[in-house]
Amino acid sequence: MSTSIKFKLSFMMFLEFFIWGAWFVTLGTFLIKNLQASQFEISNVFSTQSLGAIIAPFIIGMIADRYFNAERILGILHLIGAVLMFQMYQATDISVFYPYVLSYMILYMPTLSLVNSVSFRQLTNPEKQFSSIRIWGTIGWIVAGLSISYLFKWDAAEASGEGALRNTFLMASVASLALGLFSFVLPKTPPVKILSDEKPSFASIIGLDAIKLLKDKNFLIFFIASILICIPLAFYYQNANPFLDQIGLENPTGKMTIGQISEVLFLLLLPIFFTKFGFKKTILVGMLAWAVRYLLFAYGDAGDLSFMLILGIALHGICYDFFFVSGQIYTDSKAGVKYKSAAQGLITLATYGLGQLIGFWVAGFVGEKYKSLQGTDVAAFWEQTWIIPAVIAFVVFILFLIFFKDEKVENKTENI
Repeated sequence: MSTSIKFKLSFMMFLEFFIWGAWFVTLGTFLIKNLQASQFEISNVFSTQSLGAIIAPFIIGMIADRYFNAERILGILHLIGAVLMFQMYQATDISVFYPYVLSYMILYMPTLSLVNSVSFRQLTNPEKQFSSIRIWGTIGWIVAGLSISYLFKWDAAEASGEGALRNTFLMASVASLALGLFSFVLPKTPPVKILSDEKPSFASIIGLDAIKLLKDKNFLIFFIASILICIPLAFYYQNANPFLDQIGLENPTGKMTIGQISEVLFLLLLPIFFTKFGFKKTILVGMLAWAVRYLLFAYGDAGDLSFMLILGIALHGICYDFFFVSGQIYTDSKAGVKYKSAAQGLITLATYGLGQLIGFWVAGFVGEKYKSLQGTDVAAFWEQTWIIPAVIAFVVFILFLIFFKDEKVENKTENI
């Protein structure tokens, strides 16, 4: 792979995740302070990510993979996204904001698959080369968070009531415009020609062929656990930034990038842990980390116990890598050659789609249930808010421990 292509792919990944990190982390705080959104309205906005994840296979499987170059679709989606993001920047009411964010997420979620498609088609040895490309996406997310807190100080200004977090959408719009234009100079990635005259079925296009894997009891238990563990995960996405902001932690968005730094570290450690302890123990550690993280949030504060909050953020690497990446390896090992892509699509649909969709709604219900505390005792409100996902995560941990039968996963973990 030439240096030029490696740079283009790396810059593509950087912008792709810079855009997401530029506005999504602070979205909850923005909705509360700028648009005075209710807990259910906040849940509806965050649910657009799940709706986008559910619709994404239709866009990729039925359009991009069959008729158009991936890099051109990527460019068009980001150019439209730049316009939608600018409209979100200008919105002053939740009823105006919602249609734009829904449209945006329906268009953005497919780009996560498209950047992977563009990358993999250019790599001669994906197992060894992709990680060095993909890591620039994580760096992009980190740079976005650090910029918000330490360069522009938008979250600090937000605490003073200046409404500066609105600028995150403008920043994301500019970055989306840049990636949209840059996509047209990416390496050409035409559709893969189907050699067989047989047209792919609708089920195969959206990944439902892999539903046959659910006949395996162990995989069924893993599938259900994947949905259930994404319920507490949704609490983090929806509530973490507003929580840190409201209890007075300085530069909350910048400090949340510790989670992405941790993700990189534990991704490097995962193959060692996976090889030594196996799949079941690895994924159980990931589940338990969710429960511990939320307890740290429930009983920590921005004063003497602020270390508990930082530790909770730092656990993101274990929470994400030990469950999601291990799950991807396990899914790949259970699927035959014919169903590998469909199986990964099925798990993505279960987690980012169904699981988090339920989770955002549950988080909204919990927020409404305890909202009376927000006006009198903010600390008590957040304590109750975090205890519930901690309990859910621990229950999933126990159920998986009891019902999942340990088995050897044949995949080589260095191919993560």
